[in-house]
Amino acid sequence: MPFTRDQMAARLGADVPEGWCVNLGIGIPTMVANHVQGKEVIFQSENGVIGMGPAPAKGAEDPWLINAGKQLITLAKGASFVGHADSFAMIRGGHIDLCVLGAFEVAENGDLANWATSENDTAPAVGGAMDLAAGAKRLWVIMEHTTKDGRPKLVERCGYPLTGLACVRRVYTNLAVIDVLPEKGFVLVDLAPGVTLDEVRAKSGAAIHTN
Repeated sequence: MPFTRDQMAARLGADVPEGWCVNLGIGIPTMVANHVQGKEVIFQSENGVIGMGPAPAKGAEDPWLINAGKQLITLAKGASFVGHADSFAMIRGGHIDLCVLGAFEVAENGDLANWATSENDTAPAVGGAMDLAAGAKRLWVIMEHTTKDGRPKLVERCGYPLTGLACVRRVYTNLAVIDVLPEKGFVLVDLAPGVTLDEVRAKSGAAIHTN
């Protein structure tokens, strides 16, 4: 069966090394904070939180503690708050080891498209994603493999306006984990349980290579 969203976040969380400073985008990326227990990982949010913890338990929410997507959060031991200028100085200065973002499309050369499409009530425009795509040391995308109507999100060239050029290094979907390599494009790393390579290729809009 394909990964659930929580399983996607857990699969990505397992790959985050000890000691990294990580920025999590809106949506599925925020779930990654629930899946790094036992590792010292510092989660940073554009609104000035350094040291986010997992999502709060029901009934233990603090309405004053939110991330950049206005989702309720907890704080890890030693967490701190900084102003927007300092937060973006971290991002633009190359001090973020990893950024995890959602996407509408990822191209085989690593181009990223994740601007809001205005098709629903999601956050408008691009937010801090453009800064993160340019400033983070590495960028991983976590998203469903296809749209709700079955169109592929892994494509040869993005059709939506670009957030960043050749910036995505790895993609986690409900079907597979896929590296984005300059010389090869999309290269399979792992499959969700019960999912076949043929299925992944059939639901992708670009070639999926194997090592």
